[in-house]
Amino acid sequence: MKVSTLSLVFTVILVACLMTESHGWLSSVSKGARFVQDAYRGTRDMYRGYRDMRRANWRNSDKYFHARANYDAARHGPGGRWAARVISDARENWQGGVSGRGAEDTRADQEANEWGRNGGDPNRYRPRDLPDQY
Repeated sequence: MKVSTLSLVFTVILVACLMTESHGWLSSVSKGARFVQDAYRGTRDMYRGYRDMRRANWRNSDKYFHARANYDAARHGPGGRWAARVISDARENWQGGVSGRGAEDTRADQEANEWGRNGGDPNRYRPRDLPDQY
């Protein structure tokens, strides 16, 4: 690992430890490590959702893939929910400036993100005739 990558990993673990509500240091480290693991798994789920959306290239399916990725990530616990929120917010902030679709589309995307992240069924946004592999 590069020094900067190692520093980032150490910082994430330290922040995760500080975010826990445990009284014992060892327990905090354990919970912090679990948070980081959950965040990693949630990040993987978010990436898979984005990859599937690009592969499907299906008209009016983006809300479904947003909801599904957030739903899958949030199943991993607090770390997964945190990763889903951070990634969704960052993506919408970045995309809002370059996509040209406007604030209304960003609000609709964020609604789908929150719906999935809070345990809502992603199929609410599933377009008709989207292939079953998705």
